[in-house]
Amino acid sequence: MSTLPYFDSYTKKLFANENLNFYLDMNDANLSESSQHELEPALLAAINEMHELENGAIANPDENRQVGHYWLRNPALAPSSEIRGHIEETLRRIKSFSIDISEGRIVGANGKTFTNLLVIGIGGSALGPQFVADALDPKTNLNISFLDNTDPDGIDRVLSSLKAELEATLVIVISKSGGTAETRNGMLETQHVFNKQGLDFGRQAIAITGQGSQLYHLAMKDNWLSIFPMWDWVGGRTSVMSAVGLLPAALLGIDIDAFLAGASAMDEVTRSTDIYSNPAALLAQSWFILSEGKGAKDMVILPYKDRLLLFSRYLQQLIMESLGKQLDTQGKLVHQGIAVYGNKGSTDQHAYVQQLRDGINNFFVTFIEVLTDRDGDSILVDNQNSSGDYLFGFFKGTQTALSENERRSITITIPDVSPRSIGALIALYERAVGLYATLININAYHQPGVEAGKKAAGRVLDIKNSILELLKKNDVYLTIGEISERLALPGQEILIYHILRHHAANNRLDIQGSLTEPTTVKVKLGK
Repeated sequence: MSTLPYFDSYTKKLFANENLNFYLDMNDANLSESSQHELEPALLAAINEMHELENGAIANPDENRQVGHYWLRNPALAPSSEIRGHIEETLRRIKSFSIDISEGRIVGANGKTFTNLLVIGIGGSALGPQFVADALDPKTNLNISFLDNTDPDGIDRVLSSLKAELEATLVIVISKSGGTAETRNGMLETQHVFNKQGLDFGRQAIAITGQGSQLYHLAMKDNWLSIFPMWDWVGGRTSVMSAVGLLPAALLGIDIDAFLAGASAMDEVTRSTDIYSNPAALLAQSWFILSEGKGAKDMVILPYKDRLLLFSRYLQQLIMESLGKQLDTQGKLVHQGIAVYGNKGSTDQHAYVQQLRDGINNFFVTFIEVLTDRDGDSILVDNQNSSGDYLFGFFKGTQTALSENERRSITITIPDVSPRSIGALIALYERAVGLYATLININAYHQPGVEAGKKAAGRVLDIKNSILELLKKNDVYLTIGEISERLALPGQEILIYHILRHHAANNRLDIQGSLTEPTTVKVKLGK
């Protein structure tokens, strides 16, 4: 008896592309044909809107800027010869600079060949390079580290590991504006350590920043090794194929041409107006149906490959910063978004898959399967199966166990973890995010919530500084109430208490009373 009828049904919900050796399997998503057909007009409109975006339409009216990360892997698409020239020249400079480093024509202090690479950034300026570096094998002798926070202890851990080899450490500082606090703080802390060792920081530093930014002027003034551009039309979370991601990758010897080519090939496939031949449209369609068009269910990313461990973190920013919006494009209150989390298989089978199968059904899973187990042959660990066979078995077993309990999932299959495949995977999600944003009528390319958080942090620091100024002028013990009254900060007593508690823990204040009893606390500056 022929089994072809089963395959006929299966292949209707399977997208496969021979050129990329890429598969998107929707069979366990259980999407009804009626719900898919209902979305077709909106998806076609989203694809057309994406076409306008690639042609240079203003995508972020808040900042009156274009969004052109698609041009980075195909400069011929750029809407002007000037932008095309900037992209091509930057790529040429990245390759030339990386070769000069690897061949020892550019060296550190005392003529030392660089053996370490320190990347200082935050958000997309760190997550993209981190993911690519962790996923792909470096071909050079550079060891890469990151400062991606303003946590003093975390900074100390990274810099102490480099201290003995600081004169052989190349530093990349990434900030479009040059004023991002976390990046600036990491840079100043690093400069301080360089200065303590009598090293010229500028001789070992590179800036990736906007033309004319604070960081740009600093790098020019202090004669840094080089400055690479960040353009207004590239957002942080989609910057991995600009100098932000390409320079660290090239310095590590990763094939950035293959990385870009994979993204370009996926872009070509995902421009299709045939929805069922467009994997990004299919992903956006499935997200809309599975999350009811309002983020009703979380997205769990389960890659069955250690090298893809950081992919869920990368997608958290790409998806949640793009889609998590309070207002739609008409200013209507909508509170949109999709929560994203994940780790890796089969680790997660021993962590939270128990809840996924038997607990609250408030999610859908995206499995990511990698066909190639490893470079070279594998041993048999039990006379019949290799370690890779077990990984495959655990993946299929988990998928089946979830499906049996009516837990929905999507499976993406890539051939290997190579620059080309990773480039294609990133491009797929970038396009899917843009299409889904149009379906739910929000702007994927701004982030007012992030800016609100920065402004709120600034207000906290302003209050902290005003408290310290008050204590400087008054060498007496003051209660929290007295501080609030003298600074005209009614209703801010709890924040004042938190500020005082933090400063006391860092030996900056003399304390009377007990910090566990806020009403008893009196403070003055420590000696």
